[in-house]
Amino acid sequence: MNPHEKPDEIREYSGFNKILKSRFVQTIINTIDDGTFSDFFNDWKWIFSFSRQYKWAIALYTLMGILSSTLGLVSAVASKYMIDIITTRQVSRLWQLALIMIASTVVSLLFSSLVSRYSTKLSVYVNNDIQANIFDKIMDADWLALSQYENGDLLNRFNNDVNTVAGNAVSWLPNIVIALYTFVATFVVILHYDVVMAFIALLSAPFLLFASRFLMRKNREYRQKVLQINSRLMSYEAETFYNMDTIKSFGVMEHYSDGLRERQGEYRENTLAYNLFSIKTNIATSLVSTFVAMVAFGYCLFLLWSDKIAFGTMTLFLQQRTQLSNQFTSLVSIIPNMLNSSVSAHRIRELVELPREQHMAAESEQMAQAAEQGFAVHMQQVDFGYVEHNAVLTDSDFLASPGEIIALVGPSGEGKTTMLRMILGLIHPDQGRVELVDRDGNCVTINADTRRYFSYVPQGNTLMSGTIAENLRVVKDDATEEEIIAALKTACAWEFVEKLEHGIHSNVGTRGRGLSEGQAQRVSIARAVLRDAPVLLLDEATSALDMETERQVLRNIVRQHPNKTCIVTTHRPSVLNLCQRVYRVMDTRVTELDEETSSRMAQDF
Repeated sequence: MNPHEKPDEIREYSGFNKILKSRFVQTIINTIDDGTFSDFFNDWKWIFSFSRQYKWAIALYTLMGILSSTLGLVSAVASKYMIDIITTRQVSRLWQLALIMIASTVVSLLFSSLVSRYSTKLSVYVNNDIQANIFDKIMDADWLALSQYENGDLLNRFNNDVNTVAGNAVSWLPNIVIALYTFVATFVVILHYDVVMAFIALLSAPFLLFASRFLMRKNREYRQKVLQINSRLMSYEAETFYNMDTIKSFGVMEHYSDGLRERQGEYRENTLAYNLFSIKTNIATSLVSTFVAMVAFGYCLFLLWSDKIAFGTMTLFLQQRTQLSNQFTSLVSIIPNMLNSSVSAHRIRELVELPREQHMAAESEQMAQAAEQGFAVHMQQVDFGYVEHNAVLTDSDFLASPGEIIALVGPSGEGKTTMLRMILGLIHPDQGRVELVDRDGNCVTINADTRRYFSYVPQGNTLMSGTIAENLRVVKDDATEEEIIAALKTACAWEFVEKLEHGIHSNVGTRGRGLSEGQAQRVSIARAVLRDAPVLLLDEATSALDMETERQVLRNIVRQHPNKTCIVTTHRPSVLNLCQRVYRVMDTRVTELDEETSSRMAQDF
């Protein structure tokens, strides 16, 4: 319905309102149907899937909270009688009441501490469960779909949003039950002593209920905006630190500092706007609460003046009126907290619901027995584009067989890396087929499970923080030191690793800090060699090596693994001279070059 449409302009009724034909009911239905309520319900349904795993723990947490609240009321009532006894000088039962009050206060404090401890413990468990679940889903998400998210945004969702959801996944139901029980119990206690005071204590309720709808909407809007801005800020920070070498090389540190401050300004403005909104609403709420407190205080003074209550009862009234107001506020505030969790859960669900990678576990496993003889990689009439109507590859064929080194050449940005991603099953052709074929002609479509048959050395420095041995054991966690050293020798890396103070146990920083580009590249090649997969993919992986080392590395690989299929993207003539065949990727087409053209290209480089 148009938001500016007048109620009497409603012409269509839906659902059960076809019978009632009520404009008011239809307005509510239209509001629910706009998707907000549905999203909220689905978000919390997803959160419940984690809460259910801890239902008994949550039940115990709720019980402890109710007991703590009950003991607090007992302590308050005991205080009332103690005040009355002292003011009337009736001290015969004073010691009993003092004992009850002290015991209930101590036990209540103990239960409150246990509730806090238990709540934190549950939140940590749930947080870890959700993070582990999300991590697994991200690891198995379709590469193309996942690449739409910035790293900073992923980190923000993975940490901040998960923390928000985990906190409320455990506490939402106990908090409602405990607050509702405390509210009702407190109201009953006041009602027992004076009916009028009980209803005076509820005077602020209509205002809070009226304001809650507006506060919920504004809170959700601000929450979404803050998370979005924070994600952009984290993405900017992560990207800046990752490319620090480039930034320093160009001398553009000031530009990035200005960029950070600009994004911080946006975050600051939105946060302060939300803070100002909160201050205004708190002022309004405080004024209403103060007015109710003054009415209650005046009524108590009247009762005290009329000798209808004792001073202890007046103290109980005023104390529990505040408690009643606080519990009602707690009940109302649970809704914004649930909305915050809903917003965070929705952001997490976007990651969880990303399309999964294509798996063909059984078919891929059947190829394992033929792995030692090697595999051919075959592409047939492949079309692919990252976005619609923007082709990267069209009608392209490609073949690499065991024992061959096959080169992919062509201008930058024409699709060489795209081909390797397709061979790895990270992306899939829009048309055509990409298959792994054994010596007997058996084949399987490339998918996530065929990656076990590939070793990959991507462009750039891909080493991680840790020791050299730890970097290599990423692909084979049970590798012996002898196997690691053998792989380093094959990659011509042992000559410098053995000279390091701690050898293979020497530490390197993120992206191989502490090593030269050529050294880091050779360690990356050694990691791929250690994996010992039938197919080796090298994406400009020898670009930082001198020509002699490059040729020696490739010869070592071929000599030690004669059935290995090696596919390289390169611009180096030394590599082309070692290749059995060369494919050129240009103008969206993959074309096999004849021997004469390949030789001429090698000479022209």
